Amino acid sequence: MEQVKSTSYPKEKISILLLENISDAAVAEFTTAGYSVRKLTGALSEADLINEIKDVHLLGIRSKTQVTRKVLEAAKKLQAIGCFCIGTNQVDLKAATEQGVAVFNAPYSNTRSVAELVIGLSIVLIRRIVDKNAAAHNGVWMKEAKGSYELRGKTLGIVGYGNIGSQVSVLAENMGMNVMYYDAETKLPLGNAVQQRSLKELFEQADIISLHVPSNRSTEMMINRETLSYVKKGAIFLNYARGEVVDLEALKESLESGQLSGAAVDVFPVEPEKNGAAFSTPLQKLSNVILTPHIGGSTEEAQHNIGLDVSAKLLNYLEKGASFGSHTVPAISVPPIENTHRILHVHQNVPGVLSAINTALSENKINILGQYLKTNDQIGYVVLDVDRQLSQEALALLKEVKHTIKARLLY
Repeated sequence: MEQVKSTSYPKEKISILLLENISDAAVAEFTTAGYSVRKLTGALSEADLINEIKDVHLLGIRSKTQVTRKVLEAAKKLQAIGCFCIGTNQVDLKAATEQGVAVFNAPYSNTRSVAELVIGLSIVLIRRIVDKNAAAHNGVWMKEAKGSYELRGKTLGIVGYGNIGSQVSVLAENMGMNVMYYDAETKLPLGNAVQQRSLKELFEQADIISLHVPSNRSTEMMINRETLSYVKKGAIFLNYARGEVVDLEALKESLESGQLSGAAVDVFPVEPEKNGAAFSTPLQKLSNVILTPHIGGSTEEAQHNIGLDVSAKLLNYLEKGASFGSHTVPAISVPPIENTHRILHVHQNVPGVLSAINTALSENKINILGQYLKTNDQIGYVVLDVDRQLSQEALALLKEVKHTIKARLLY
């Protein structure tokens, strides 16, 4: 069987830019595949990114870099964006879809890191280690059992039973805890976890509450004065999800009143853009409160796994046209066909485009040996395998099809 060339475009001419000190595991994947990578340690402002992205084919970012519509409009050669993190909120997905730019992320790679930290923080808070540690640093010996408890036998209430929430559930049961959860959708429980019908039901029973929900319109400020009024007195609260989900002033009031006996918060509505920058929150200087700088998934293992996951998706899209995992380009993954050249075509999702593609090729006697189409609300994605001798002619014809966004010869 003849070796299929991974890409028709010379690898040395493909520009890959990685920002925010993305893991060297990702760099190794690209260099092993024959590409050169430019890696920067920090995020870039919109203006700087517009200047840098003009000739970039693949862009890698984490959570701080904002890829706006203006950035995407300046990125004429951009094929894909890799978000080396869980979320994609930092990318204008609507604009990326309109431009035919595939956007990938790593929704599962740091799951274990967050789950372990939630369990660890639960132990620290329920034992009131925060207060005892502060006292010891101030020269005060606070050896007492009052207000200090075991996790075993306590009830953990999980808000959001997705990848992270469900793994927290498993770890908590192994610690001897009772687990209940609330989710907007009906979810099959793991172990002996029990789904609750409302946030109120969960808050009234849970000794420890842990949030694991995304940031969207339905979750914005879902933890507020009203919902916190349902909390079982003396409960502990953890937010290692998204900052926009919690009203911090209401949380502060609940802690000061004693309704909550402790809290750990990792995410905030407004966060500094770089290390060492000034940071302020209403929760500072409160007793038995742990504040961390958005490091729930920041472990060496998680960053390594994220680097491998996202770089693999980017390479699969660049070299094979595989778009599984993309939030913008419809998902297609097809094996190569021998003795063909593959063309990728992204177009606006309007009636007649596929017919126009087939007509243009058939009128010029270009045989289609394989064709795959997938659409979403905005765009369509076609993978075509055509005769090698006529692939350049086919590509030129496809670029002229009305409503075309992008077309490239893959190999």
